[in-house]
Amino acid sequence: MTKIFRKIKTYFEESWRELKKVNWPTRYETKNRTLGVLALAFFIAIILTIVDYGLIRLMGLIIK
Repeated sequence: MTKIFRKIKTYFEESWRELKKVNWPTRYETKNRTLGVLALAFFIAIILTIVDYGLIRLMGLIIK
């Protein structure tokens, strides 16, 4: 039973050591990347809306 607890302890110790090695982004980098993703999502949503509207109009002309 103690062997299992030792393995679990080792796992968490090694995980903690690896997390210390991570190069975390700064608040400024996180803000800029978030704004970039939101802007891209908004741009794609506009494009998809225009394409959807165009296809609806096209289908309306075909069906009539």
